[in-house]
Amino acid sequence: MTSHFTRILSIGLLYTSSALAAELGLPPVVSPDHNPTTDAKAALGARLFSDSRFSAQGDVSCASCHTPDNAFSDGPLQTSEGSAAVISSRNAPSLLNVAYNTSHERDGRTASLEAQAATPFISHSQMGLQDYTSILNIVRNEKAYRDAFYAVFSKTPAALTIDDISMALAAYERSQIAGDSAFDRWRFGGQSAALTESQQRGFEIFMNEGNCASCHSVGKDSALFTDQQFHNVGIGINALQRKVPQLSKALATAKADGEGLADVVLNDDSLSHLGRYAVDGKDSSIGAFRTPTLRNVSLSAPYMHDGSIDTLRGVVIHYNNGGVNIAGNRTSPWLSKQIKPLNLNDQQIDDLVAFMESLTSTRLITAQQ
Repeated sequence: MTSHFTRILSIGLLYTSSALAAELGLPPVVSPDHNPTTDAKAALGARLFSDSRFSAQGDVSCASCHTPDNAFSDGPLQTSEGSAAVISSRNAPSLLNVAYNTSHERDGRTASLEAQAATPFISHSQMGLQDYTSILNIVRNEKAYRDAFYAVFSKTPAALTIDDISMALAAYERSQIAGDSAFDRWRFGGQSAALTESQQRGFEIFMNEGNCASCHSVGKDSALFTDQQFHNVGIGINALQRKVPQLSKALATAKADGEGLADVVLNDDSLSHLGRYAVDGKDSSIGAFRTPTLRNVSLSAPYMHDGSIDTLRGVVIHYNNGGVNIAGNRTSPWLSKQIKPLNLNDQQIDDLVAFMESLTSTRLITAQQ
């Protein structure tokens, strides 16, 4: 654990000293009133984040699926591997800039980082614990944790709860800010030579013919590259559309049996493809997933909620075909209205990929050298 934690400190805590300050291209981060971000709290969260003892078999930590070297995602795995090598149905998204999300998980099933941070511990497909008892025993009885929690929360060991652990983890995750990319220096920093000609052409396609900015939004003073909404983009559900009625019944049965929503969707590939529908039950949400940010996207392959596309070029081809990997394949009736064939040529596709590669934070590039 020590070497892994040291690696997280060397990369992750690059961001904590200015956790609430804006980096070029990003707005300021706002912490909730009940959980202000401090360096000490984020450092405690980093230690918790890398502690594999918080899993059923002592074999995985939060950092196992959100690794610093992969932009806090779990590439090259297609989908995540939990405790005891349980395979999940979903690809772990990057945690970089997660502070700006208005909901969390690919289907938006949790409303805050604090709420999300506690759920993987007791998910069968993730860390596999039955409850939080073993985690609380560790932090209450290990001196390093007792001292750190007292310094941050002014609580005695007996008074610590899972909420304190969640708040420290959320503070650490909220501090993972990564802007100041080549694009930011070109768009917001006035550096006209920061992008290549190909990348500049790619940005024009992104904003116009590619229709990318309709979901991956770009503002006047900053760019989050997400509209914070949920869209069916033709991944997974296309092949299952005839099975949606029976999948809906299976989902209702699992919920009625008391199975947690995280395990319902993470334990079953088909139910996973229902997307946001598993959360809100709306027909318009069938197969819809949260729009991910495109910042640092070149570091987090493979792509899509199921990790089914290996490269950025493959992603662009999928959209160029109108929401299918092979042109002419059948789409589903729930496909987002924004998804239509783009008719981009090979040069335009290359330019669009080049533009997305310009969205990598300079400090991440430096850290990997």
